[in-house]
Amino acid sequence: MLEPLAHIGRDPKTGGYLRDAWSAADLELREWFAGEAGRRGLGLREDRNGNLWAWWGDPSPGRPGVVTGSHLDSVRQGGAYDGPLGVVSAFAALDLLKDRDISPSVPIGVACFTDEEGARFGVPCMGSRLLTGALSPDRARGLTDDSGDTLADVMKRTGRDPAAIGRDDETLAAVGTFVELHVEQGRGLVTEDRAVGVASAIWPHGRWRLDFRGRADHAGTTRLADRDDPMLPFARMTLAARQAAERLGVVATVGKTRVSPGNANAIPGLVSAWLDVRGASERAVRELVAELAGLATETSEESWTPVVGFDAGLRDRLARVAGGDTPAPILPTGAGHDAGILATAGIPSAMLFVRNPTGVSHSPDEHAERADCEAGVVALADVLEDLCR
Repeated sequence: MLEPLAHIGRDPKTGGYLRDAWSAADLELREWFAGEAGRRGLGLREDRNGNLWAWWGDPSPGRPGVVTGSHLDSVRQGGAYDGPLGVVSAFAALDLLKDRDISPSVPIGVACFTDEEGARFGVPCMGSRLLTGALSPDRARGLTDDSGDTLADVMKRTGRDPAAIGRDDETLAAVGTFVELHVEQGRGLVTEDRAVGVASAIWPHGRWRLDFRGRADHAGTTRLADRDDPMLPFARMTLAARQAAERLGVVATVGKTRVSPGNANAIPGLVSAWLDVRGASERAVRELVAELAGLATETSEESWTPVVGFDAGLRDRLARVAGGDTPAPILPTGAGHDAGILATAGIPSAMLFVRNPTGVSHSPDEHAERADCEAGVVALADVLEDLCR
């Protein structure tokens, strides 16, 4: 099933993927999801926030289901496995349960969350944040992409109603338990020499926008002493972020900048930078951001996710079931996921990781071996069978 997805949104020059939410590639991926659901006779539904749900059985009040799945969008120039592996493995696990003649006592759902990466509008896990009420609908509708289009504008163009987005209690009530399979975005399973692992917790993490304002001017005629160049405090902030991260034991990344007006022969008037900070300690993360805020003209928090400790009983149950003779290793992660948003909203949630031999992610070099992917499908099917008893 990964093969039909391989060409969608792929950059032929780099091999990376461009699958922004609500883009042509994203709409094609949604059609693929609908087709896979239809081939299996699953009930397909799109909630008012754009998340897709395919159901084996019909969830009803008092009879919530066990849900698995992930997302299909990507970071820009991302890899083939981050997100799609979880969706493909979910469908494959259902196939395996049917091959085993399993008749689940509760409905099983496959979810595909919209805009998990936040590549287009800057807020990660937007679909699950809106679903659970963690993101204000008014704020979401006003978010803009690089072209200046708002989320509301983009949704209207695809035939969706932006006025309807927001917390969806009816959809949430259908989810009794959520298990997300994901390629590991690190080398923990390489160290453990295991194909499949279980997440213990997601580090606290956030994303901040720092604006550095100066005065636009001519690059050739303005004396150095007369310049108010915002690139200089921006550069100081980037270097300070690395130094503070090393001292505080966290990770900090400036992965996106916007320079205005963006002329090669002009001093910019504004530099905007997006700072991503993650770590095991929320205090350390907040301390780093506070240190850097003084270097910028303005600092605004665009997203924040506190530490997510997955349900201990569910986590340990997955480790036993997915590990076979030896319980699967339990690993923390610094990557955010929809499972973390659902867990924060009170839905029992857990994650399975599939080994990534290089540990590289958010890159065309992201990879998982076929045998490990198949081991992940078997582990997920075993988990679903156990949870549906």
